[in-house]
Amino acid sequence: MPEIRFVKLSPAALSALVEGDLAAASEAAGIALSQYLVDENWLWEIRLEQIAGDPASLDWIARPAVAVPEGVVVGHGGFHGPPDDEGVVEVAYSVDPRFRRRGYAKAMLRALLERADADPAVTAVRASIRPDNAGSKATIAGFGFRKIGEQWDPIDGLEDVYLRPAAR
Repeated sequence: MPEIRFVKLSPAALSALVEGDLAAASEAAGIALSQYLVDENWLWEIRLEQIAGDPASLDWIARPAVAVPEGVVVGHGGFHGPPDDEGVVEVAYSVDPRFRRRGYAKAMLRALLERADADPAVTAVRASIRPDNAGSKATIAGFGFRKIGEQWDPIDGLEDVYLRPAAR
């Protein structure tokens, strides 16, 4: 399985991504970012607003996912925010279509679960997946998630909700 490292983005890098300025975002991040990240500017806009209201979110939100040792950005991953009042974090990741079907989603998930498991404030990791998203269901298989219910997402519609206790 490939290895992934995540690069924390500063507010300046996030702002540059929102503005569509790949060169400025890459300079602020200290690594060559990708057009895929610029195309996901809606996400960076949400996360910029989030960290403005809760600076601690910066340690949890989506980050560029870099393949090791290749050094190329293959997508992004992180959490919707810091642990909630019950210690639950929700995982999220996306692979650039140019790099799909190579094991990067599982590598991202593994790295994110390691991050969550290392934080004593985290009690569990949640994943929300549309019922028709076979790829995402296959990605979480084998990582200890179990379906606990369903929810309605205003953007994605019906989602199955999965939970995995933190590994200690």
